Amino acid sequence: MDLAAAERDGPFIPGPRVEREGAASGPLAGLDFAVKDLYDVRGAVTTYGHPDWGRTHGEAVADAPVVSMLLEAGARLVGKTKTVELAYGLTGENIWHGTPRNPAAPGRFPGGSSCGSAAAVAAGLVDFAMGSDTGGSVRIPASYCGVYGIRPSWGALTLAGCCPLSPSFDTPGWFAKDAATLRRVGQVLLPAGCAELPKGPLLKVEEAWTIAEPALARALLPALEAVEKRLGAALPLRIAPEGLRTLYENFRWMQAAEAWASLGGWITRHQPVFGPGVAERFAAARDLPPELAAAGRRFRRSFQARLKGLLAGGAVLVYPTSPFPAPLLSASAAELQSVREMTMSVTAIAGLGGLPEVTVPVARVDGAPVGLSLVAAAGEDLGLLALAEALAADIAR
Repeated sequence: MDLAAAERDGPFIPGPRVEREGAASGPLAGLDFAVKDLYDVRGAVTTYGHPDWGRTHGEAVADAPVVSMLLEAGARLVGKTKTVELAYGLTGENIWHGTPRNPAAPGRFPGGSSCGSAAAVAAGLVDFAMGSDTGGSVRIPASYCGVYGIRPSWGALTLAGCCPLSPSFDTPGWFAKDAATLRRVGQVLLPAGCAELPKGPLLKVEEAWTIAEPALARALLPALEAVEKRLGAALPLRIAPEGLRTLYENFRWMQAAEAWASLGGWITRHQPVFGPGVAERFAAARDLPPELAAAGRRFRRSFQARLKGLLAGGAVLVYPTSPFPAPLLSASAAELQSVREMTMSVTAIAGLGGLPEVTVPVARVDGAPVGLSLVAAAGEDLGLLALAEALAADIAR
């Protein structure tokens, strides 16, 4: 596909923009938004990051419910954003639509798979943007691009009208230019519930801090201290005595099995050509022994029981969103794979737990943004958003 430079480097999918006016009034009136190109928008083809998907699927006959809710709340849709092919990647590369430039660190990857949505917010082109998060696809681009992002509790929002990857992990999520807007969108999309700030205690996940680059961990300490002023001194906690690598492996096995169950039939029929890493991941998913996925499901049940006890009563986990700032565009395939594995060892905490996680942009390392994550019990999404807004105000003082 021959793309002009603006289309190749920009956050929106190539071609005419998909635009829709929102309701004349509502809680999101005056805000512009974009949606990742795995959400259906009536009358538009959802390409899911690959031209063959678009070629083999017709125009959407209805808006995804999440899109409808935002339009009904008064927000204006201004485009569909790029995603990694079939949402199966964490750097943001796309050989067909172009890899979006990271506005906050132009020499680095924007993060994936919700790369375009994060980049659009970071560039100031929209007030907020919808992504989706399976293994970190909102949290990591938010950290890499220096914007606010949330992965809600699994199951809190419907994914009807959205392309699947790994349904027992997939969840809608969104990015915003500031914490107030992030929360404002949450008040429209999330189920009604307690919006009070969590009471604590604050639990510092030692493994996630230990594997982070030392400079990144140091850069996050002032923000950690700001959270401590609200919730009390952080209590050190080892959340995974079996090691974060075990979390990654169990997550990976389940994700792969579900990805092949969701998409393997289409891949087998149409034989699409994939970019770097994507074909290999789907081939591994196809060949995964089923007993590994079964072991992953058993591990998830026990891990969720562990987290439920830890977070009952208002506790909050705190740790670096990613162990690293965004990788350089010049990074080798081996370097990117190492970053992927270590990063997903951390994102698997909330992923396996089905927990809400908000990432707050709080520092820069080597010129690149880095985020601090706050995680609460399942269903405590609104309270977590309130905490993130309060933290942002504290840091700005």
